Amino acid sequence: MKDQRGAATVLACWAMLALIAVAALVIHLGSAVSARHRAQSAADLAALAAAAALERGTEAACAAATTIAGRMRGTVRDCRIEGWDVVVTVGVRLPLPAVGGGDAVAAARAGPVP
Repeated sequence: MKDQRGAATVLACWAMLALIAVAALVIHLGSAVSARHRAQSAADLAALAAAAALERGTEAACAAATTIAGRMRGTVRDCRIEGWDVVVTVGVRLPLPAVGGGDAVAAARAGPVP
């Protein structure tokens, strides 16, 4: 029978490597979900701000949306007026440098209460 001293150490190292890989994957997935929620919150608040400023004109409404989205570390990708409603699309940068990054994008609509 061969000498098997050290086999458990090698197995433990592989198990630790797998555990670290799974933990890194969970962290990256969590940060992507967090960025998506932040993008939706920024879009919601930007749309509300734009709807409140719509009486001052289209440019003022989109400027208000841009200001609010910027304060939430997002960028307005689209701001359009549809009748009395404002539709705002916001992008938030994903903090995933290991997989190339990207943006989490969300849209929201706001207007007067009927």
